[in-house]
Amino acid sequence: MTGIIEAPDMAIVLSDGCRLSARVWMPDNAADVPVPAILEYLPYRKRDGTVARDALTHPWFAARGYACLRVDMRGNGDSDGLMADEYTAQELADAVEVIDWIAAQDWCSGTVGMMGISWGGFNALQVAALAPKPLKAIITLCSTDDRYADDIHYKGGCLLNENLGWGATMLSYSSRPPDPEIVGPRWRQMWLDRLDHEPFLPAVWLRHQHRDSYWQHGSVCEDFSTIRAATLAVGCWGDAYRNAVPRLLAGLKAPAKGITGPWVHKYPHFAVPEPRIGFLQEALHWWDRWLKDVPNGAENLPAWRGYVMDSAPPRRWYTERPGRWIAEAEWPSPAIASRTLHLHPDGALAPDRPTQALHQRVASPLDCGMGGGEYCAIWLGPELPGDQRSDDALSVCFDAAEATEAIDIVGAPVLHLSLAADRPVAQIAVRLCDVAPDSASTRITYGVLNLCHRNSHAEPEALTPGEPFDIRLQLDDIAWNLPTGHRLRVAISSSYWPLIWPVPEQATLDLVSGHLELPLRTVTDGDEVTFPEPEAAAPWASEELRPPRHVRRVEHDLQGETVALVIEDDFGASRDLEHGLITGAVARERWTIRPDDPLSAVGQTHWTQTLARDGWSIRTETFADMWSDTTTFHLRGRIEAYEGGRKVFERDFEETIGRNFS
Repeated sequence: MTGIIEAPDMAIVLSDGCRLSARVWMPDNAADVPVPAILEYLPYRKRDGTVARDALTHPWFAARGYACLRVDMRGNGDSDGLMADEYTAQELADAVEVIDWIAAQDWCSGTVGMMGISWGGFNALQVAALAPKPLKAIITLCSTDDRYADDIHYKGGCLLNENLGWGATMLSYSSRPPDPEIVGPRWRQMWLDRLDHEPFLPAVWLRHQHRDSYWQHGSVCEDFSTIRAATLAVGCWGDAYRNAVPRLLAGLKAPAKGITGPWVHKYPHFAVPEPRIGFLQEALHWWDRWLKDVPNGAENLPAWRGYVMDSAPPRRWYTERPGRWIAEAEWPSPAIASRTLHLHPDGALAPDRPTQALHQRVASPLDCGMGGGEYCAIWLGPELPGDQRSDDALSVCFDAAEATEAIDIVGAPVLHLSLAADRPVAQIAVRLCDVAPDSASTRITYGVLNLCHRNSHAEPEALTPGEPFDIRLQLDDIAWNLPTGHRLRVAISSSYWPLIWPVPEQATLDLVSGHLELPLRTVTDGDEVTFPEPEAAAPWASEELRPPRHVRRVEHDLQGETVALVIEDDFGASRDLEHGLITGAVARERWTIRPDDPLSAVGQTHWTQTLARDGWSIRTETFADMWSDTTTFHLRGRIEAYEGGRKVFERDFEETIGRNFS
């Protein structure tokens, strides 16, 4: 290991004059012995937003011979400019220019890698598809190759409520000013310019309800061959972005490897639930091979290393998930075979074909789904799916016999259904559950589908009421061990609130026939691969001023006959012991519906952000709400900005957007 130097604000001036701010760690002798560089490029504010994870990660790589740059994107954090949307052509062009700039510096050997989780994992893939010459390798975590199918906007063509939720999060994140200690006295004008141009992203995304050119942009699945950089893709079973890893391994022509663990939306060297892995060592192995050309055999690793989770009682949070690591030399794997189980009229899920049609009616109350947890578990609160029995009771269920031997489900189960609906627009949710001998029901995986999208996400078609049609619904990828004595359950509902927005009219589905394709792998003993224990650099030097607190509760209004999920995430407040900045945040969401009225659905959000130092204090309050009628979505937003307790800015948003098979 070598000594390192750090720069809190290295200027990268783009060709149009926009100054980006980079926090940089590099070996102290890089000016004499140039090194490869690793770029992480985000809107989430290096000064206060990602500071805790940056401290654990980038100095560790720098001490091992890499220059690490954590760059605030245009219009965010301490960088100049304005941001209009996520993954814009401007964002990606800026990244290419940054990579070329890095490669030309005297401390850089000329080769660059790009790494990131979530937004940073997305744009790592998207920038790699532009093939800048210095970019030789990427590590993408919790990301997707398909922006329409697998992000926070739509799933199976259904409108995710996370479209409003994360749009509200971005409204809050982007409402904060740069740090005056970095940008000087112009901080205030930069802040007011940002507030004045702040996009209301929930409405931007809701204008594109089908898979049009807006979503094709940045979806690297459109042409995997454009990615030439060696790609290490990491996914998490507790995360929303679990499906991209197998698709990337199957589609990429460049060298590609995958790892999927039991974690939520976090880097694996500090993720939960346990077991964590030595992710930094794995990443270093990747970087050394592709950025330094060290012949360490990284290209010979198994195509995919995945964690098979043991069955566990349903909980909203786990500190540990027992299981074991498996490895596949190639993907798709010939070691995974399909077993077919048929849906029977008596509620059985069995290998033999039924002798008669199902004729099962599915007409779920609209609060079915309250046991589903967060779409993307990220905040370390009670966000995971709970006991599914309450949702099972509102669904039509098909149960297999008790397992006489353990099975490993590895891959994406697929449910084939023939069904009809009594409305022109309808949706379906399917859960695969593990039912224990005590009847506790744990969600293994799930999928949802807007039935108007049964043939195409680009060109939906209305249903003909009463006319049967066929669907193929692929559930999310998973690796799960079902033990002896447990039963598989397929639970089918016509709603899934508050994960997806309800259709305009409550629909009844008529199930005619169906079968489940279950991907199975031979159960093996013990770990087939191992990882080193996690390492990290020294933690962020900070003082906790207010501890975090995360609340999830369901409220029943017996007079108004409404059900509401209430979310309160107090992220606490901390002081940076190096530069003294105090940061705090609180997020609140409320999702309300009447079980018999889809037009009663309402989503409400309210975020508070605070920044302070030495008599300087900033606070922003942001709000975003959504409701609908039979033809129209209605959205409302607001920003209030305070300096020293005095309101200095306010702005309102009002949007109406037509429903289009949604």
